[in-house]
Amino acid sequence: MTNIQQILQLGQQVQQRMSQLQTELGNRAVTCSSGGGMVTVTADGRGRVKKIQIDPSVVDREDVEMLEDLVVAAVAEAQSRAQKLYDEEMQKVTGGFGLPGGFPNLP
Repeated sequence: MTNIQQILQLGQQVQQRMSQLQTELGNRAVTCSSGGGMVTVTADGRGRVKKIQIDPSVVDREDVEMLEDLVVAAVAEAQSRAQKLYDEEMQKVTGGFGLPGGFPNLP
């Protein structure tokens, strides 16, 4: 019976650490750019985009498609880096026992 109690306690500790980690990731930031820095995106450690900066020189009414592509590329890279950060931190919490799915239970 002691082993079951220990397992339950360990599970509670991991759950508490995961909750704490989600909060911590929300306070961290990843910043990525595209187009040689023309578009810069900052996202939190959970992948939520917090800020987009666009160099005024890239704003061209005749080529809106290029600006759209740069924004998409920078957002995708920021989300990818946030996912990597999340995965690395989860690896620490779970001790290498992978949990299914990306960004589980994030508000």
